[in-house]
Amino acid sequence: METKKIIFFGTGAVSAEFTSYLEDSKWGEDSNIEIKGYVASDQDGIKNWRMYGYSKPFLGLLSEYEIQEEDYFILALGNAKVKRGIVDIISSKGGKFLNLIHPTSTIAKTATLGIGNIVSPFVMIGPNVKIGNFNLLTSQSIVSHDSVVGDYNFFATALLCGHTTVGDDNYMGIRATTVPEISIGDRNKIQAGMILDKNVGDDSTVFYRYKEKLLAIPQ
Repeated sequence: METKKIIFFGTGAVSAEFTSYLEDSKWGEDSNIEIKGYVASDQDGIKNWRMYGYSKPFLGLLSEYEIQEEDYFILALGNAKVKRGIVDIISSKGGKFLNLIHPTSTIAKTATLGIGNIVSPFVMIGPNVKIGNFNLLTSQSIVSHDSVVGDYNFFATALLCGHTTVGDDNYMGIRATTVPEISIGDRNKIQAGMILDKNVGDDSTVFYRYKEKLLAIPQ
């Protein structure tokens, strides 16, 4: 099997985590994936590259990098608006993308994924799920049966119950959860710990209205 050489766009935490997954286990070797290097859109790229101590080279700014036939790009960032712009730039230069899927994830045979998705360790994607392009699913996120997910969403250890529909450019925080058959539109921010039991339209932020006080009761 041909080894795929991947280039991470971004040198921050998402790149650092997946670099570790690939280099600190047998996943990279077994999956025939080799990290070629890293590119960024500004000078913070080289700063983060040094901070995380990556072993593979910083290849420079994306605007200056000459894409090679062998290159496959992974977009290691969560900001949907920025990500859309980067996809346009790479595509205009003839660049290619692939899905980066950790082997500990479970993806049903009847599920379908587009391109450019990042699927982290212990993610579960159920039967008849349809997932679009350039989504980021962090560790232990769950997309349950018959759900439909659009493009450029960021699920930070979130849970979608069955028959959930999600549009584009949404953020779902840590342990944000939907009840079954919920519909979420586009460009929403669902804060950590929220349980959605009603449909959400577009351009909304869902959060707790009042901060809850944590009480420690002495034994």
